[in-house]
Amino acid sequence: MTQSKINLLEGSIPKHLIRLTLPMIWGIGVIISFQVVDTYFISKLGKEALAAVSFTFPVTYAIFTLTMGFSVAMSSVVSRLIGEGEQDLICRVITQGLFLVLIFTSLLSVIGFLIQEPLFHAMGAQAHLMPLILDYVTLWLFSIPLIAIPLVGNSSLRAGGDAITPAIIMSIAAFTNLILDPLLIFGVAGFPKMGIEGAALATVIANFCALCASLYVLSVRKKRLKWIWIMDLSAFKDTCKRLLVIALPVGITSLILPLTNAIIIALLSGLSIEAVAAFGIATRIEAFAFIVLMALSTAMSPIIGQNWGAKNLSRVHETLKKAIGFNIIWSLGVAVLLLLFGKHIASLFSTDPDIIQIAQLFFWIVPLSYALSNLLNGWMSAFNAMGNPKRSLTMMFIKYILMLLPALWIGQFYGVVGIFSALALVNIVSGILFHILNWKMCKT
Repeated sequence: MTQSKINLLEGSIPKHLIRLTLPMIWGIGVIISFQVVDTYFISKLGKEALAAVSFTFPVTYAIFTLTMGFSVAMSSVVSRLIGEGEQDLICRVITQGLFLVLIFTSLLSVIGFLIQEPLFHAMGAQAHLMPLILDYVTLWLFSIPLIAIPLVGNSSLRAGGDAITPAIIMSIAAFTNLILDPLLIFGVAGFPKMGIEGAALATVIANFCALCASLYVLSVRKKRLKWIWIMDLSAFKDTCKRLLVIALPVGITSLILPLTNAIIIALLSGLSIEAVAAFGIATRIEAFAFIVLMALSTAMSPIIGQNWGAKNLSRVHETLKKAIGFNIIWSLGVAVLLLLFGKHIASLFSTDPDIIQIAQLFFWIVPLSYALSNLLNGWMSAFNAMGNPKRSLTMMFIKYILMLLPALWIGQFYGVVGIFSALALVNIVSGILFHILNWKMCKT
């Protein structure tokens, strides 16, 4: 790679954004495809199975966001060490960092297993759904290390400028999951018919494949893993400090959204099982529609970070303007498509008319706020790149805790329409408020 391609302090901002965004679109799409594929095949088992897996989404997403904190931390630490030329230290941080992730996620698995039943009861899960929920989530919980280690390992590869290998690794996992899901759920081609539990097993096997591929690349091809470092406890303390100082605030910030979604599902469960299933469908479609914007938020981070550090504020402002402009155009386009075709898309996941109708209500109400709500993710990425993660945490806390929770409490008295309207209203108000305040701050 030439110097002009590495140096983000000069050259065309749009070209940099495109070059960095395209690989991320594939990578994020592959990760999200797991739940979309699972949702599609599980929906064929009926609305009870679909509602059951919808209850698990906030929990699995919360755990995913915690591991993403380690992913962001690994990328940040390793990229800076590469710039400093600390090759031995890079190997130590990657090796001990993955060991730290193994310890952390194993602990999460045990805690999750112990509290799973009371947790889902607290979320409003009906008694007849609990066996289905536990069939899926119990197996999934013990696969957390298999999910987290490749995720964090791939971040260390991207930090070194290799975006292709992580995409290949996750593609292997995604295609494995796609092939195994129908085989294990429905018992095709001589495989056992496992139902919803088969979807969880397919995810476990797929992520085990990703784990093997990631460890092979890091240890054999990249020579980044040196197992002798695991036994060095004094150095392990330093590695923990380097990673946790970033992983913890990022993880806490990201945790707010799934916690809020868990509350929304609890409110919807008090209305009907169809409402829970419809919300599960809508949020999966929503996530898939905004893969491009998630990739853009990730891609703009190094551009803003380098230029902010170099005091090139004009390039920071240009990056923000280009990203914001594309964000608005894409969000409006998605909103129009979901308004027009949301019912038809939802019907791919369920044939139940009540579920389809509630999903359609979601797509009639919430997409109107997309253009403003998606600005928040871009601003969070920008402030993290500027070295100000506390502002990102503050924005998330204000929007979801101080604004959305009271709005949802009021909205529940007006049923599904009230809950969805609360979501849209808070998205609009918070989007306008934070965009004005943040833009003024960046201009000063």
